Amino acid sequence: MPEGFRHDGGWDQVMETIVTLDQVSRTFRRGDEEVHALSEVSLRLSPGEMVALVGPSGCGKSTALNLMAAVDRPDSGIVRVCGLDVGSAPEAQLEELRRRSIGMIFQAFHLVPHLTVEENISLPLELDRRRDAARVDELLHRVGLRNRRSHYPSELSGGEQQRTAVARALVHRPKVVVADEPTGNLDSKTGAAVIELLAELRREEGAALVLATHDGAVASLADRKLELADGRMVV
Repeated sequence: MPEGFRHDGGWDQVMETIVTLDQVSRTFRRGDEEVHALSEVSLRLSPGEMVALVGPSGCGKSTALNLMAAVDRPDSGIVRVCGLDVGSAPEAQLEELRRRSIGMIFQAFHLVPHLTVEENISLPLELDRRRDAARVDELLHRVGLRNRRSHYPSELSGGEQQRTAVARALVHRPKVVVADEPTGNLDSKTGAAVIELLAELRREEGAALVLATHDGAVASLADRKLELADGRMVV
């Protein structure tokens, strides 16, 4: 296991950088066309830091998030998350990293339709064969869904579904949280509440938070704003 990453899902306190992208490039094929989603992008993320990735659609934000969440590998350059080299690590180590140290929040929510709110939130723990009823109950309270715990996603509003997704992403106390347009499907009031909750919990628990957003108001709340254009970092 690489330096910094532990089997308990934690990371050594001496780590000053929890996510590193160093000259990272990622290319996809679309038919006969080669699409350069990222070209020589570098960034560093510290524990407890909130960073906003901004830029137009297609600029590479989602690709960067997928690399930081260890669900994709770079074509070149180095991606290191919690001390693990994402490009060269065996899939079993990447799976453990995702399961224990990374929380993901999607614009489309991706809740499991046949599971209740409580069961959706508990899912990351169940997949890791852990139980923490107190943590689940705490997050149900924090996202204002205690009275909806037995409801299914189809019975929830868009804001309630997103709050469920936020709680699910945080339940296992991840060290890195990546969020792709977390307010994209929400009204301004609900979106602001979701971002405030994320900011509050990352301050309390020291998780690094990186989010892709088109919303200038959301980006202004971050410690840093990084702009992408045509797959490159704008200096």
